[in-house]
Amino acid sequence: MSVAERLRARTPVRRWVGLGVATVVWFALYEVNLPIWDWAVYRVVGLDPASQLGSGVHFFFYDSIKIILLLVGIIFAVTVLRSFMSVERTRALLGGKREGVGNVMAAGLGVVTPFCSCSAVPAFIGFVAAGVPLGVTLSFLIASPLVNEVAIALLFGMFGIGPTALYIGAGLVIAVVAGFTLGRLKLERWVEPFVFETRLGGQVIDSTVGLTWDDRIQMGVEEVATILRKIWPYLLVGIGLGAVIHGWAPADFFTRYAGAGNPFAVLIAVGIGIPLYSNAAGIMPLVQALHDKGLPMGTLLAFMMAVVALSLPEMILLRRVLKPPLIATFIAVTGLGIIAVGYLFNAILPS
Repeated sequence: MSVAERLRARTPVRRWVGLGVATVVWFALYEVNLPIWDWAVYRVVGLDPASQLGSGVHFFFYDSIKIILLLVGIIFAVTVLRSFMSVERTRALLGGKREGVGNVMAAGLGVVTPFCSCSAVPAFIGFVAAGVPLGVTLSFLIASPLVNEVAIALLFGMFGIGPTALYIGAGLVIAVVAGFTLGRLKLERWVEPFVFETRLGGQVIDSTVGLTWDDRIQMGVEEVATILRKIWPYLLVGIGLGAVIHGWAPADFFTRYAGAGNPFAVLIAVGIGIPLYSNAAGIMPLVQALHDKGLPMGTLLAFMMAVVALSLPEMILLRRVLKPPLIATFIAVTGLGIIAVGYLFNAILPS
């Protein structure tokens, strides 16, 4: 066997060993991300975790690394998988009459993936790039932060089975109906063109037939680099804004202007919730405190849904891949669904 043949024989081994090492490193970084920043921010720097400054600084560094890791992992994996199926074939499989089923499946997937709104954006980018219909992907983007096991467990513990069941049902209905509605509007023209392109060696390719594993891995690496290069300013601005407003909520304003006697309480709650940024677990203590002060359950759940599904930092992240008309339409359709659920809950649940 010649030297060239021996090198070619070793190539698959080196490739898979390298990929295995990269995977182990990815998981290790993801696991140590939280304890490292706990130690650095709270012990080394000495910031108080209960203060808005301490929690905000920790939030910025921890979430920046977490979301970058999610982007790297998800985009690489989806790009490699997508190299086995053309965009046209994927759309044909999931589009048309199957789109409603796809919305239900995407919403269900979102429920079992406990992402906050910003963390769900990397998966959204990967799904759109893979040719999954936009409306189906938006169902995932809505459901993932909106309904998750943490929120379900906390709601059940605090308020019982009735509000919890209504919350789960309403969240799934919003995700499915909003995604289906947005899909019917055919808004793909408002997605940035680079999201749909398949590249290899810096060149757009029309077919993935005949690609080797080395080609597919190279495509994954290139796609990660391309998308990170395009969205990193939006990523840092979005997370930075989230860090500034992290943990802030106008409790006194709520009790004064969004009480049971105000017919516009749900609208006010949703309007306040959209600029904020938190996951369901982070916002739940405030929901309980405001409920103890007499605010209606529908108003509070509408507020929570707006915070976790329509945060301003998430919209900043999405801006790099979606054009403003689509973002505005997404906010309007999802927001109307949340407002409707808030008024419905107020009508059927006791205060």
